[in-house]
Amino acid sequence: MPDLLLELRSEEIPARMQRKAAGDLRKMLADGLVEAGLTYEAAREYWTPRRLTLDIRGLNARSKDIHEDIKGPSTSAPEQAVQGFLRKAGLSSITEAHVHSDPKKGDFYVAHISKPGRAAEEIIAGLVPDIIRTFPWPKSMRWGPASAKPGSLRWVRPLQSILCTFGPETEEPVVVDFEIDGIRSGNITYGHRFHAPGEITVRRFDDYVSKLEAAKVVLDADRRKEIILADARNLAFANGLDLVEDEGLLEEVSGLVEWPVVLMGEFEEAFLAIPAEVIRLTIRANQKCFVTRPQGEGEALSSRFILTANIEASDGGKEIVHGNGKVVCARLSDALYFWKTDQGDLPDLVELEASAEKFGLDLKKPLDQRMARLDHLNVTFHAKLGTQGERVQRIKRLAEELAPIVGADRLPAGRAAVLAKADLTTEVVGEFPELQGAMGRKYALLQGEHSSVAAAIEEHYKPQGPSDRVPTDPVSIAVALADKLDTLVGFWTINEKPTGSKDPYALRRAALGVVRILIENGIRYPLLQLPVYEIIEPSYRPKVSIVDDLTSDDFYRDDFDNIIESIEDDQVEQVDRELLERAIRFARRQFDLGKFEDSKSEEDGSRYHIEIKGPVFDFANPHRDLLAFFHDRLKVYLRDQGARHDLIDAVITPQSDDLLRIVRRVEALGSFLDTEDGKNLLAGTKRAANILAAEEKKKTAVAETVEPALFRQDAEKSLFAAVNQAEKQAGEAIQNQDFSAAMLALSVLREPVDSFFEHVLVNDEDLSVRANRLALLARIRTATGQVADFSKIAG
Repeated sequence: MPDLLLELRSEEIPARMQRKAAGDLRKMLADGLVEAGLTYEAAREYWTPRRLTLDIRGLNARSKDIHEDIKGPSTSAPEQAVQGFLRKAGLSSITEAHVHSDPKKGDFYVAHISKPGRAAEEIIAGLVPDIIRTFPWPKSMRWGPASAKPGSLRWVRPLQSILCTFGPETEEPVVVDFEIDGIRSGNITYGHRFHAPGEITVRRFDDYVSKLEAAKVVLDADRRKEIILADARNLAFANGLDLVEDEGLLEEVSGLVEWPVVLMGEFEEAFLAIPAEVIRLTIRANQKCFVTRPQGEGEALSSRFILTANIEASDGGKEIVHGNGKVVCARLSDALYFWKTDQGDLPDLVELEASAEKFGLDLKKPLDQRMARLDHLNVTFHAKLGTQGERVQRIKRLAEELAPIVGADRLPAGRAAVLAKADLTTEVVGEFPELQGAMGRKYALLQGEHSSVAAAIEEHYKPQGPSDRVPTDPVSIAVALADKLDTLVGFWTINEKPTGSKDPYALRRAALGVVRILIENGIRYPLLQLPVYEIIEPSYRPKVSIVDDLTSDDFYRDDFDNIIESIEDDQVEQVDRELLERAIRFARRQFDLGKFEDSKSEEDGSRYHIEIKGPVFDFANPHRDLLAFFHDRLKVYLRDQGARHDLIDAVITPQSDDLLRIVRRVEALGSFLDTEDGKNLLAGTKRAANILAAEEKKKTAVAETVEPALFRQDAEKSLFAAVNQAEKQAGEAIQNQDFSAAMLALSVLREPVDSFFEHVLVNDEDLSVRANRLALLARIRTATGQVADFSKIAG
């Protein structure tokens, strides 16, 4: 079977785009070949900074002939139907169709279509130019004189050559000939830009790889990564050091070189006074280099770094090392300046005194100064949710309220919340935003804060993903929950919720963080009773102002709900009442229309107008939607933990706001249903529920209570006694949060339920007996419903 080799060679492709681009090329070409009627055995993509390569093995030499019969209308059909058939079949005249007969339907037209197969070279020559023109680069460019013409070729970087050969191993492959914007395909490629820039003639993939290797190009990106990692480890080890490995950096560096050469550089040891995270980020971000640490000395770094060159220099890489060292030292000088500046006093301390008093800050401490500056500058958190300073106030109040719930002291929780965002105004975080929290912790320890407070400043951002750890220190838990709940309630209040794949404020991650913190720390508390709703909501509520047009003064300004209360309690003068009632009517109209930012009434003949500022808030039912969002995140979390989706649905109700309680129920239910008693009880309970549902649908009478005097069978009496016992014991167990005991209590129903359905006919001829027996089935549903809705469980 023939093989296809395709290479698209260009100027350097950005490292972050290479892997996806190679995958896109493989998918687009493979899908196109299959759609054209060709099949293949295997396809694999390769990439370097200057080329995307595709190797397709076992490709058909020709697509199959196609024979198809297209059935048309009756020979007596109107002309319009006949013309539609001709267009569908691709016929120019009805004389090209055949007439078939059917004993029932009569004569009708049939088009016998035969399409001969096409050579694979022809198909490929048509496909590749289309793929190149429609390739989904995140960013692309035009170049050269042709770029001035409409519809000229676009590529991520200037496309220089196309190699495309096709043929079996036993024969000389042919060049698949095509041309796009003056670039004609061939069997020529080029090696390393500096070491081997000359032409290389290629036949098929095997000699393509070997010739490129000889020309100082390692085609396989994963092999380049292995070379870089192994050489870096060995070089570090030879110098008594350990490599600080970085998978993301390794992926990026492997996309910057075709012929990796690993070298070691060095910077001045004085720079080791900078925190290790800052050194690592500085060298990584600016020079794409790895850092090292002394063997067996924990997290402390050494003054040596590993760089990857793209050439074998004649001087062994000395000039490359020297040049990189100069740049690294310059960058570290900046970082050292940032680090020292952040530990000094700010120049505008007098202006910060009001903010310091508001938050109880000590302006003798550098981190306190930065928090005061954050508030003083009125840095916006969100246009509709206020400033960072206002947000910190909310987080502080909430953290103090949450502290006793999670086992923390109020004082350190409040202090940690106040300092949690202070490092946002530091020089280091300004340069490296990814260090927010981590730098706050370091600065807090330097100024003598308690270790729990310092830890909370860093950990309140956690978890930042499903694989990130959750905070376990009580102070960290309080601040992390306060931060995330403030974010969620705030954005829910202003109706900025995630939609589809769009989640610009990472609200799904915040909700999952709340879920994980509560569950993995064993914190049981109903979400709807958390003080977050009382603490946060008022600051989000819309403000209503009545403005005097003559003086431009606010005649009245208050929260919308306070205005309503003031009128209801008759707390305003009669002269104000008409204006306030107008304000309420206008505000309600704005809420209904969703217009709430700088809204103004336009009522002629009045010297006053009404302005609404702030978010629209659903006062009638503000939190159920958010609770449902938590439920969705909880379901994702539990499914990732291996829980059955039907058990989760059986346990969760719209009112379930204790997430840990839900998890414990799911665990107990799963364990119970794995037993023989659980499986049989499930079958019996679902049978009872199905009978009840069918009879209720037919509006059959069901007694309000079970009347023992109407029992005619011993099985009824046994089931009634068992249900009474199970209902009581399961209820007590649930009250004690012992869900395993609740399941054990339900297990006694298994035998009486089986016996009831074996010996008792529910739909008795006596209507009163029937209604009584249906009421007994309803009691089974009620007893099991204390634990879960068994009707939602599969099986």
